[in-house]
Amino acid sequence: MPPEPPLEGECCESGCGEACVWEQYNEARAEYARALSEWQVRHAREPAEK
Repeated sequence: MPPEPPLEGECCESGCGEACVWEQYNEARAEYARALSEWQVRHAREPAEK
């Protein structure tokens, strides 16, 4: 499952860099996309079950 975005009010809007909930969310989203892409490549090569 893809990561859930931060809830309203979770970001303090103070520009805290890597500790920002949006930065963590974006990193988790990129990791999810990478893992999903790898999974799709692996399963595209498998023969379809009958």
